[in-house]
Amino acid sequence: MGEVIVVTSGKGGVGKTTITASLSISLARMGKKVLAIDTDIGLRNLDVVMGLENYITYNLVDVIEGNCRLSQAMIRDKIHTNLYLLPSAQTRDKDAVCPEQMKQLITQIRDEFDFIFIDCPAGIEQGFRNAIAPATKAIVVTTPEVSAIRDADRVIGLLENDGITNINLLVNRIRPNLIRKGDMMSKEDVSEILGIDILGYLNDDPNVVIATNRGIPLVEQNGKLRKNIIHIANILIGNEQLAKPSVSLTGGFIRNIFSRGY
Repeated sequence: MGEVIVVTSGKGGVGKTTITASLSISLARMGKKVLAIDTDIGLRNLDVVMGLENYITYNLVDVIEGNCRLSQAMIRDKIHTNLYLLPSAQTRDKDAVCPEQMKQLITQIRDEFDFIFIDCPAGIEQGFRNAIAPATKAIVVTTPEVSAIRDADRVIGLLENDGITNINLLVNRIRPNLIRKGDMMSKEDVSEILGIDILGYLNDDPNVVIATNRGIPLVEQNGKLRKNIIHIANILIGNEQLAKPSVSLTGGFIRNIFSRGY
């Protein structure tokens, strides 16, 4: 039975969609059968990041409403034949799908895939509820900024309330030079604030924008970005272990900024 992983954050613009695409492609390259689902109804972007925007005929809402079969809506990647995309609908709103329908859909197909990634929309409204409903695990993406961390903290609380306890952290857009100067929180600081283990991190890198605009997966980039994405994928399949934070946060006053219920 495949693992169903929701990639979420609460805050928009932290890199959820790029990370969903990158991990999906990485695991497909490792021989896993992967389905990536875009649940951002009305504002789909996962198809663009994966370079499949010109191949869409049907979408998630069409499947839910019975307008087509799932096999008609799923798009097979043009390079990795064990990677599929179920795109979202651009002309509908988030109320077109409910959490129970998402659960039923995933139950029907879960045995067919090793991994199902659900790209969660920003916010904590209906789209978020739809995305987390069938998940067995969550990857919470944040950047080392107070507003993003506060939103991530809220999302973690909602995930836990929904019964999802397998939650890991991915810290995006790290700038080592600012951390050394004391002007940015480290990934260990963020992990301690949020109280969840670090799955991985990605440094802030202009190559991400370039690669996304050109439809080039991050795993095909050279350097640390590629290495870190592959490392995270290896953790997900059990080939490597989660890293435990080695640095503790000093100055307890910052902890008071964050609490479940924000």
